[in-house]
Amino acid sequence: MSDVDSTPRTPTPQSYEDVLKDAETAVAEFDEDDTFSNKIQSWLHSTPAAVPIFVLVMAVIVFGIILGGKFFSPFALTLILQQVMIVGITASAQTLVILTAGIDLSVGAIMVFSSVIMGQFTFRYGLPAEVAIAIGLAAGAGMGFINGVLVAYLRLPPFIVTLGTWQIFLAANFLYSANETIRSQEIAEQAPALQFFGEKFKVGGAVFTYGAVAMLLIVFLLAYVLRSTAWGRHVYAVGDDPEAAELSGVKVKTVLIQVYCLAGLICAFAGWALIGRIGSVSPTSGQNANIESITAVAIGGISLFGGRGSILGALAGGLIVGVFSLGLRMIGTDPQWTYLLIGALIIFAVSIDQWIRKGTA
Repeated sequence: MSDVDSTPRTPTPQSYEDVLKDAETAVAEFDEDDTFSNKIQSWLHSTPAAVPIFVLVMAVIVFGIILGGKFFSPFALTLILQQVMIVGITASAQTLVILTAGIDLSVGAIMVFSSVIMGQFTFRYGLPAEVAIAIGLAAGAGMGFINGVLVAYLRLPPFIVTLGTWQIFLAANFLYSANETIRSQEIAEQAPALQFFGEKFKVGGAVFTYGAVAMLLIVFLLAYVLRSTAWGRHVYAVGDDPEAAELSGVKVKTVLIQVYCLAGLICAFAGWALIGRIGSVSPTSGQNANIESITAVAIGGISLFGGRGSILGALAGGLIVGVFSLGLRMIGTDPQWTYLLIGALIIFAVSIDQWIRKGTA
């Protein structure tokens, strides 16, 4: 009978090292690919304006190549700013609300009703235009305050709240104004302050309006506030996780009311700019502002789920729409192509947002 050593053999230390080395190599190779993808997602998460700014630059380059110097003329480029002036201001208000995981369908109604209040208090009640403007701005903030209270304290869905107040404010606008338009000539003669943001000035060959300058100032001011102040961080925290924000000491209800109130004030400011843009006070103007503002925000890379995005992205989104609109019109194509491209961009932007959220979850 042969001698068989039945004692179990213990692997040598060298064999353990080999196994561990192979395992580490395999994990490292796997993690390398995953890390590269995660780095892109993390960078886009921390720089949400990157994609819309890239799309904007590419759109300008493409139309510049097709149209040449005609598109790159100072007049054409500043015309884009004038065209997106109202959208840019209302998109700023919409951005604040969407960052808190809400949505405001009443931005257009607040804007128009505020402009009507400014006009009516000037021409119906004989108040100085400056006083009427202040009352209109206060009215816009008040309408935003109503939205904020309903969302924060009654815990109603923002979509339903603002859908309802959109109809209420719009109806009040028509009833109060009696569907009457205050003509441009009357405003120019008796209350030129109402048309201030429509006044133009030249810088070289470029023509700017004070409204376009005001839009840029609002955007950059809000960008600073959201990025560099405690209140701005609270806005992002409420949109990201309101329960965690509450546990961290953030007064969620107060922040929500402040956001909706500020959004209403900005919309009222847009109403003042609207008078300058069209020259008159019309209760039927700006009816698509709510959809246009949401479009700019979506294309601008602001997450519709809240807690992520840059207001500079919303400005870029509005400018993208302006570039496509002007570029396609200068080429002579059917205007419907603009809607087709904008629709595709919205779907693309939301898809990118979903991809980023999955990677950073």
